[in-house]
Amino acid sequence: MRPTAPLCATAATSLALVAALALTAAPAGASTTHPATNHPATTHPATTVPTHVFAPYVETYTGDDPATVAAESGAKWVSLAFLQTAKKGSCTLYWNGSSSQPISSSVYGSSFTKLRAAGGDAIPSLGGYTADTTDTELADSCTSVSSITSQLEKLISTYNLSRVDFDVEQNSLTNSAGIDRRNKAITAVESWAAANGRHVQFSYTLPTNDNGLDSGGTAVLKNAVADHTRIDVVNIMTFDYYTGSSHEMATATETAAQGLVNELGTLYPTKSSAQRWAMVGVTEMPGIDDYGKPETFTTADAKTVYSWALGKGIDEISMWASERDNGGCPGTGGSDSCSGVSQSTWYFSHAWEPYTH
Repeated sequence: MRPTAPLCATAATSLALVAALALTAAPAGASTTHPATNHPATTHPATTVPTHVFAPYVETYTGDDPATVAAESGAKWVSLAFLQTAKKGSCTLYWNGSSSQPISSSVYGSSFTKLRAAGGDAIPSLGGYTADTTDTELADSCTSVSSITSQLEKLISTYNLSRVDFDVEQNSLTNSAGIDRRNKAITAVESWAAANGRHVQFSYTLPTNDNGLDSGGTAVLKNAVADHTRIDVVNIMTFDYYTGSSHEMATATETAAQGLVNELGTLYPTKSSAQRWAMVGVTEMPGIDDYGKPETFTTADAKTVYSWALGKGIDEISMWASERDNGGCPGTGGSDSCSGVSQSTWYFSHAWEPYTH
């Protein structure tokens, strides 16, 4: 997903960070590991991720308070886009790649507290289109697995997280060294979390075709298996297919997810069909996506996807992004601030919020 546009579902276009954001931070070095005991809790304890959850992305680069967006929309859980390094070669994570937004309880700590007090929580996401095309995604930027591990442990400890997401797309799908470093670091963090009495889930957000993952997404998951990395959720971006033809978007979601489940069967042959479906997440782009009107996710599609998700028992419904969930720009595609279709404000949020249970 990208900055001035939504999460995108192909290797060509996807989730992104705000392009206008200036990455002016000075070079930063790797931090040291921060065990949970070294981080006094400044927020409510993490909330366990529900078996089924609606967790729309919030564009943190807009300056919106995620807790306010959640309260207004009715979504209890949100995904926070994005974290990245300030420049290529750095091993330090910042929100939106800005040195003024470090991993600290003073940055979004109050948002986590308010979300948890309301019965929800937040899932930070690392990467996104901008990071993945500028070598500022953490594992692409930093060549030290131990430093990547330390940053992830610091992120989890600071905010008492129960899930961390990695949005891997564009150049990051072909950076085999970065893919391997990321998975090795996640594996190390999983061991650290277990030793410290924490249960943290890890998800990958990946581009998809309408029949399943492309070769890049498959390579990410194959490497995770090779590195003994537990991936709890594979969240596919079901939009921006760019096939040159129109799509019925709810149907495309279903066929893309079926393709993913088939691939998961190859990667995890001991898992049952129900267990593989429980690993699936889908991220929709309500309204007109970046490709244009031939890829329009309608209000009717929202109901279809909700019923299908319940029937299959998938883990997560998400969307790019909460700030788009209004009808302020009928006919406009790819906006970060409106859906491009006629709708009531928060229509899609209200349609999917009950999925959290």
